Amino acid sequence: MQPENPEHNFISLNKESKMKTIQLNIPDSLDLNDREAKMLLASRLYEQGKLTLGQAAELVGLSKGTFMELLADYNVPLINHPANDLDNDIQNAKDYSI
Repeated sequence: MQPENPEHNFISLNKESKMKTIQLNIPDSLDLNDREAKMLLASRLYEQGKLTLGQAAELVGLSKGTFMELLADYNVPLINHPANDLDNDIQNAKDYSI
């Protein structure tokens, strides 16, 4: 984890996962530490389906279990499938029921 710097917060990811390092300038008035910034970004990208649960957890440096538990604090559902996906699944189940 990068040391705290009031002028710059860094998001540094594992290079083995072919991820980028991003530098963010965050106003001091936000009083946001590195972990909170990472969690906000990771939870939002997970919610949008741009990161898997494992990728999002790795971005923050947490286990999948811990990341899943913290999602509720950011109002992000663990399972976030569009309603039409559920409708399709129900129809498929009806079509192939025994």
